[in-house]
Amino acid sequence: MILNKKKFFTEITKAVIKLIIAGVLIGVLKKYDAIIAGILILKIIHNIYKDILKPKTNKNYLLIVGMLLTGFGGIVGETWGVANGYWEYHQVNRAIPFWVPFAWMLAFHYLYKLEGKLIPLLQHQSQKNKIILAIILALILPAFGEIVTIYLGVWTYYWPYQIFGVPLYAFICLVFVHMLVYTILHFICKKYKINDVVFN
Repeated sequence: MILNKKKFFTEITKAVIKLIIAGVLIGVLKKYDAIIAGILILKIIHNIYKDILKPKTNKNYLLIVGMLLTGFGGIVGETWGVANGYWEYHQVNRAIPFWVPFAWMLAFHYLYKLEGKLIPLLQHQSQKNKIILAIILALILPAFGEIVTIYLGVWTYYWPYQIFGVPLYAFICLVFVHMLVYTILHFICKKYKINDVVFN
């Protein structure tokens, strides 16, 4: 049960608009992967400054750990997928564009911050409800962003069983990477007694 449905759906709407803007930016600049990478790196630096360097207290170092883990997991998955011909990037001179690991890092930050806003709006903030919310968001939102970039010609999936250009396997992979990182961060929080609204 959601305590404040209006605020809940407002946050979801804002999140979708951010995805569309990011997808269009990548789509328009797809030939210039180094420029996209530079923009994404600046955004990562901005996020680190805002969430870790600037605050006097409650510096959220989990964000760096989560972004690094997701970036690493993402690039491993991308290398495997491209090498096996499961998908292909277009209009760049390399198999994997420079911006890809930074997009994975920002995907973690994006989902983490969104969940941090949505969890307090749940009537029952149990571990089960947090996991269900995380799975639903990881299943839908990144795939929505992919749909925007696919239709703008950034890349093509060659796996079957596609929904708007995104195959079923990709949905599963997105959730797997997201939940694997979340599981690692959950155990880090438990071991070091870190109080975090998303991972506790």
